[in-house]
Amino acid sequence: MDLKLKGQQALVTGSTAGIGFAIAQALAAEGAQVTLNGRSSASVDQALKRLREAVPGVVCNGIAADAGTAAGCEAIVKTKLRVDILVNNLGIFDPKPFEDIPDADWQHFFDTNVMSGVRLSRAYLPAMKQRNQGRIVFISSESGICPPAEMVHYGMTKSAQLSVARGLAETCAGTAVTVNSVLPGPTLTEGAKAFFDTLAAQQGVSFEQAAADFFAHGRPTSLLKRFIQPAEVAAMVAYVCSPLSAATNGAALRVDGGVVRSLV
Repeated sequence: MDLKLKGQQALVTGSTAGIGFAIAQALAAEGAQVTLNGRSSASVDQALKRLREAVPGVVCNGIAADAGTAAGCEAIVKTKLRVDILVNNLGIFDPKPFEDIPDADWQHFFDTNVMSGVRLSRAYLPAMKQRNQGRIVFISSESGICPPAEMVHYGMTKSAQLSVARGLAETCAGTAVTVNSVLPGPTLTEGAKAFFDTLAAQQGVSFEQAAADFFAHGRPTSLLKRFIQPAEVAAMVAYVCSPLSAATNGAALRVDGGVVRSLV
């Protein structure tokens, strides 16, 4: 299917690995010009190399800046990059008992997971409205609907993203600009793989057994009963960024493997 993204300019934050890189690759494969973003020049350069190998002929560049800070977002905006598609993917997670989460962690998670998208959307949305064309996508999580007990601060930020995205969509009423959220379920990113490798080693079991235990006890409502692949999330995001998704606006779209049981 041709998603009609050729020539569109996309910025994907936190895109040197994991879901962000998979999104960048999916958009590039559809002909979009992609800007990768990461915290270090080394990680950005490595990701650009991978992207060029995966999608020969891709038009891409990178910006090394910490979008989880006001200064980092300002550095991105100062590049004067045209953005037709903004994917607010940057996010962090860290399982921790609620009683052990200090104020600094709450603030850090909010700045990184929520304010990065707020700041960049505030910068790029006006031009999208002026051109009467654009897509903004927030990469939230099923945790935004079902906050996990093991990382309440993370769930809070993912719920906040849903609210921000819907509110921004309301400001785009009557235009050809859309703002949506995509809610992945447990996804096998590099970070998740490392976490479960460590967990498996601590428990003296294989990765496969640790994963099976997680879906049996941690996410028993999953219908997929396995980790989602980043490319499976990216496929949904690429569609949402496409002109073909024009009638989808203000939506929270699940790619959660059926973890969330509610119908709405």
